[in-house]
Amino acid sequence: MTSPARPAPRLLPAHPVRAAIVMVGIVALLWIIEILDRTVFVALDPPSGLDDDGIVPRTVDGLGGILWSPLLHGGFEHLAGNTVPLLVFGFLVLAGGLGQFLAVTAVIWLVSGVGTWLIGSPGSTIGASGIIFGWFAFLLVRGFFARSVGQIVLAVVLLLIYGGLLFGVLPSTPGISWQAHLCGAIGGILAARLTVVADRRRSGPGTTPSGTPALG
Repeated sequence: MTSPARPAPRLLPAHPVRAAIVMVGIVALLWIIEILDRTVFVALDPPSGLDDDGIVPRTVDGLGGILWSPLLHGGFEHLAGNTVPLLVFGFLVLAGGLGQFLAVTAVIWLVSGVGTWLIGSPGSTIGASGIIFGWFAFLLVRGFFARSVGQIVLAVVLLLIYGGLLFGVLPSTPGISWQAHLCGAIGGILAARLTVVADRRRSGPGTTPSGTPALG
């Protein structure tokens, strides 16, 4: 008796409109925070506002930045540059369901933050780039871990479109935290591996995986 075939992993969210709303809501929150920072908080704490409250490597005070650094940006241009990758990659990560999205993001958030605190350059590191690189790395490697042809094809397409981002994990432009990018990517690879292992444990031999909760 043969075992039931496992369904192919989703490449897009089961409820794309709801997934899009989630991502637009997340990005809108970041814009609201930045607007408040450029107006209210800059007036209260000139000239930087919240920009000094990011990850300050190897300092006790800088540990708190691990929690909120991805929510802060160094101006509207910085946030604008992160907006489209956040929307695209976040939407695609939601294909695994909201539960998986939150778990993957938490792993990336923690690994990127702790890694930046350990090896980052002096000064305050802020921005969602670590999350972006983590999501991107997750999308690039999960298909290889899961042996999913569809996810591998999607990874190739993303690599063709956004492959230039990978140079961001190398020391390059002064003032850009390549350490946050690199640690975020490491977090994404780790999250992909943990996700595939968890999916296989849930499905078990001879059964179909229940998967993580889809947006609904």
